[in-house]
Amino acid sequence: MDVQRHPLSGVTVVSLEQAVAAPYATRQLADLGARVIKVERPGGGDFAGRYDTTVHGHSSYFVWLNRSKDSLTLNLKDPRGREILHRLLAGADVFVQNLAPGAAGRLGLGTDELVRRHPRLIPCTVSGYGTTGPWADRKAYDLLVQCQTGLVSLTGTPDGTARTGISVADIAAGMYAYSGVLTALYTRATTGTVHPVEVSLFEALAEWMGQPAYYTRHGGTQPPRLGTQHATIAPYGTYPAADGREVLFSIQNEREWAALCAEFLGRPELAEDPRFVTGSARVAHREELDAVIAERCARSDAGELLEELEAAGIACAGVNDVAAFLDHPVLAARDRWREVAVPGATVQALLPPADLAGLPPRMDPVPAVGEHTEAILTELGHSPADIDALRADEVV
Repeated sequence: MDVQRHPLSGVTVVSLEQAVAAPYATRQLADLGARVIKVERPGGGDFAGRYDTTVHGHSSYFVWLNRSKDSLTLNLKDPRGREILHRLLAGADVFVQNLAPGAAGRLGLGTDELVRRHPRLIPCTVSGYGTTGPWADRKAYDLLVQCQTGLVSLTGTPDGTARTGISVADIAAGMYAYSGVLTALYTRATTGTVHPVEVSLFEALAEWMGQPAYYTRHGGTQPPRLGTQHATIAPYGTYPAADGREVLFSIQNEREWAALCAEFLGRPELAEDPRFVTGSARVAHREELDAVIAERCARSDAGELLEELEAAGIACAGVNDVAAFLDHPVLAARDRWREVAVPGATVQALLPPADLAGLPPRMDPVPAVGEHTEAILTELGHSPADIDALRADEVV
């Protein structure tokens, strides 16, 4: 593929990254054509590469997060490794890191040092709780942050809390790091000013907690845990059909509520029932409303319910498992899958969600640990003998 067609062609990103948040940010930059040089530990590499071995012997996390990158192994505890990194940074546009608290500073890679040594470079720091403040030195993993922001207290059933099923704090931080870097690149291009970027997992997920935060502060109590039911909208959730499958539907306004009553429930008078006439009233009388809906849903199979709900103009869906999602007709009909190489095999990968008309995304292979080390060192002027010596000393 002609890389010149990619929007970030010519942009070089060096990333000292691990786990999910920073790799997710840099993979999206790579999707747009940036050259992302992923710096990994000699031998083991990014520890996310060992989370599991389900994808042809590779980690499902690593395969998802690291396509289209170059992998360079460097021992940054060795001064020669740090010097190689700084030579890379001298020609780079962006440096992304999500090391443990204080580790970047100890390696001479703190933001202030980078700004002084590489004035055109945009440093991006992804931390747990920020680089200042009382929790700056705390480690933070995704579920810890889900707990600290209150997300876990909203997720689950009245009988118990539950972790959100994906790494939502990491993903949120990765998204904000990605958009922050894009903004900093645009600002540098248009004004010449370099703005370092900082994102924390805690503050990224805190932003996503905005609605329950407002609800709790001004309502005096937080939204309840109701499983698949929406905490502040009713009816909005799953109901069992006669065949044991579940159907989910949502009522967002009074027009839809009237249509549900008349065309699906066959009880048009409920639209004006004082218990249900407004959204707040329906939430307050949720148990009575759910009993009416559950009785109706128990009379038909899931497929029949979905047909009748769609005919009434009600947004609805069956409840897929992951296997059903993988076979979803929308993904197939819209041609969203592409083949991506991993070491020793190929996998199906989804196209990035944002389509830029006429600009296909980059979907290059997932690298093996250190796969591009020799090529990158050669670019920096190292001879084969130099590289052999660095390998012998375990610098690379």
